[in-house]
Amino acid sequence: MQTQLAPEFQGTPEGAEAEAILSRCVHCGFCTATCPTYQLLGDELDGPRGRIYLIKQVLEGATPTRSTQLHLDRCLTCRNCETTCPSGVQYAQLLEIGRGIVEAKVARPKQEQAVRWLLKEGLTSPAFKPAMKLGQLVRPLLPTRLKDKVPAPSSARAHDWPTRVHARKVGLLLGCVQPSMAPNINSATARVLDAAGIQTLVAESAGCCGAIRSHLNDHAGGLADMRCNIDAWWPLVEGMTEAGKIEALVMNASGCGVTVKEYAHALRDDPDYAVKAAKISALTRDLSELLPDLLPALKPLLKGKAPHKLAYHPPCTLQHGQQLRGGVEAGLRELGFEVQLASCDSHLCCGSAGTYSVLQAKLSKQLRDQKLQALAPLHAQTIVSGNIGCIQHLQSGTTTPVRHWVEVLDQALSEAPQ
Repeated sequence: MQTQLAPEFQGTPEGAEAEAILSRCVHCGFCTATCPTYQLLGDELDGPRGRIYLIKQVLEGATPTRSTQLHLDRCLTCRNCETTCPSGVQYAQLLEIGRGIVEAKVARPKQEQAVRWLLKEGLTSPAFKPAMKLGQLVRPLLPTRLKDKVPAPSSARAHDWPTRVHARKVGLLLGCVQPSMAPNINSATARVLDAAGIQTLVAESAGCCGAIRSHLNDHAGGLADMRCNIDAWWPLVEGMTEAGKIEALVMNASGCGVTVKEYAHALRDDPDYAVKAAKISALTRDLSELLPDLLPALKPLLKGKAPHKLAYHPPCTLQHGQQLRGGVEAGLRELGFEVQLASCDSHLCCGSAGTYSVLQAKLSKQLRDQKLQALAPLHAQTIVSGNIGCIQHLQSGTTTPVRHWVEVLDQALSEAPQ
């Protein structure tokens, strides 16, 4: 796709990057077949190809409108189109550039501005934890829309962190909302790794991975979050603490994982952080990437344990963003679990997509309900996934328990005869 950049974008890093990405697009339209919003709305401008045209027009000097902004807002950033694209178009990077430009040129209604500010500041604030506790106390009184966002309080086991010291050590990002909404995911991760002889270390000053602010077009704020995390992790990376040196930085939320793996790209032009960011990205692993290494230690511990029937929803940030497929299912099956994926549309987004379920609630619920309908024929005891957003979103639409796969594995280890 040939692009004639407007003067304001010529010679800029954003313009050069966007032009390079656009040059790979061949207008084939394969991406529309796997785009959730195009399937729901049937509008070319609510599919990747249409959004690419909108961004191209803006880069060539067209004045963006409120309509342009809405079409870009409706994108889930699920990156299914990147998996489908035969030309390797880096759509997510192009969308981030396009959204940033449009955000600067098109004023949002005051109410939208307020909601977006509350999301980016509230979800990443220390005040989120007491707010969530208060919400859990009054949960029965909350309207359905809010109740869906407030999970039931966790059990005491959620705060049971292993204390054994191991030669092998990894770092773990606790996340910004996960410690308040689903703390058992982090402690279950630490317990499973402990059972396999790996110690989990946490940098307490590490916070939001940067995705929330970045996806809400606060790119400076997102980069600041990334730099803060790099500073927090660096002593563990370099072995400058008493706890020792980590061999990997583990992510048990795939949304965080895909973001941290892209720190190298996000901070590539930062003279103070480019090298460090590249090392952090290289060290980052989704928890599922460790499973093959854990199996020899975990299999004997689970011997004789009755199989648990699971329906697995692979998060978009794992299967499309990180291009990791099959690892969770293969690992759990080898450990004795019965794991199935939906027979159709397992590649499609569940509608969570970070803050999307708040900002685009109607579309988000439609996608959630479609996903649950696709999983229903499996008659699973538990639905499992690998991202806190997907887990909480799916749980809001079903009475079937929805959990992180590591929680199910941790429970099986605790119940297995020793």
